[in-house]
Amino acid sequence: MLAPKMADRAGAWLNSREASERLGVKLATLYAYASRGLITSLPGERPHARLYAKEDVERLRTRHVARSGHGPVAASALRFGEPVLETRISDVGPEGPRYRGQSAIQLCREGVSFERVAELLWTSSLPDAAGPVASLSYEPARLWPLFTGRASLPKMAFMLAALALTDRHRHAASDEAEFARARALFHCLARATSARAPRRPAERRVAGTLLAALRVPPKNNLVAAVDRALVLCAEHELNASTFAARVAASAGADLYACLGAAVNTLSGSAHGGMCDRVEALIASTGSRARAGRTVNEWLARGEMLPGFGHPLYPKGDPRATVLLELAEAHGARSERAKTAFALLDAMKRGGHPPPTLDAGLVALCACLDLPAGSASSIFAVGRSAGWVAHALEQRAAGYLLRPRALYVGRQ
Repeated sequence: MLAPKMADRAGAWLNSREASERLGVKLATLYAYASRGLITSLPGERPHARLYAKEDVERLRTRHVARSGHGPVAASALRFGEPVLETRISDVGPEGPRYRGQSAIQLCREGVSFERVAELLWTSSLPDAAGPVASLSYEPARLWPLFTGRASLPKMAFMLAALALTDRHRHAASDEAEFARARALFHCLARATSARAPRRPAERRVAGTLLAALRVPPKNNLVAAVDRALVLCAEHELNASTFAARVAASAGADLYACLGAAVNTLSGSAHGGMCDRVEALIASTGSRARAGRTVNEWLARGEMLPGFGHPLYPKGDPRATVLLELAEAHGARSERAKTAFALLDAMKRGGHPPPTLDAGLVALCACLDLPAGSASSIFAVGRSAGWVAHALEQRAAGYLLRPRALYVGRQ
C-alpha cells in the first residue's frame, strides 16, 4: 500500500510523536489504541513508521479531557462522548443496537417485520401484528409534477411539509393518533422514492411500497430482503437526524415538522448522504479490477473511504455484517455489485476499518439490482420509525432542548 505523501496528509494525519503528545500518553499506549481500533493508522514514509488519523486522535482526546470537569464533558458529549439525555428506546453496544432491550440483529435474523419493530420502538411491546394503515386526507401524487431529479430525501422533506399544510389535527394529537399518522407516513415516504407519480395504491408492507416506487416488481424474496434492511435502519440511539427530531419535538413542533427536521439532517453527506458517497465511490472505481488501486489512491491522498469505520463500532458494525450476508445470499451478478465486494475485500486485506451500515446497504441494493439512490431511501424510511419514537418520548419529557455554547471569540 502506498503511504500518504507528506504534503497530502498534513491536515489529516499525525506521526507517532505528534499523536502521543496530543493525547498526553506514551507511545506504547498510542500503539494500544491503534491495535484496538480506536485510532486509524497507516504506514508512513520511513520504515516501521506509522501515521495516525487526526480526527480519531482529537475524538479520543476530547473523551479523555471530558473527565476533568462539566464544561469539557459537555463539549465531549456532542462528539460521540458522554450521554446527554435519558432514553428508553434504544442503546448501542459492540453487538449492535438494541430496540427496547431486544437485539436489532436478532430481530432482523428472525424476520420480524419492520412494521412490528416500529410498534416495538413506539410502545415497548412487540405486537403479533402491526396496526392498521389509514389513508391521509391529502393525495401526495399531486406533488410529483413539482419534483425533479432522483434525489429522494428532498422529496420526502417537501412531501412532509405539504402534508402538514392539509392536516388540521396535527397539533396536540394523542399517541394513538400519532401512531396511525406515522403508519401512513411510512408509505408516503416510501412512495417519494419514485421518479414518477405512483400508478397504484401502496402495498401492504412498507418494503413492498418501496420496491414498487423504485419500479422493481415486489417479489417475495426482494420484499423480505428490503424489510430486513429497514429493521436494521430503524433506530440507532441519538444520531444527528434523531437529535434534530427531538429538538423539534421539544419545541412543540408537529410530527411532520419533527420528521422533516430529521430528513433534512439525514441528507447531509456525513449521515444518510454517506450511502450516496459509497455509490459514487463504486461508480468512480468502475470495475472490480480497479478496486485495489482505488483503495491505495484514496489512502495515499490521506482520505478515508466513505462507508468504512464507525466510531461506535471499532471492531466492526454488526448491522453491516448482516446486510452483507443478505447481499451474498442474493449474489453479486452485476459489475456494480462485484465492484462493491472487491472494494470490501481490498479494505479487509489491507487491515483497514471495516464497513459500516452505509456500505452494507449499498452492497445489498447492488445485489438486488435496485436503482442508484435506493440505499439512502431505505435508510430514511427505516429510520423514520425511530424518529417517531424519539419525538414522542421527547414530548413526554416536557422540556425544551436548549444547550449552551462556550464563547471563545473576541472579548
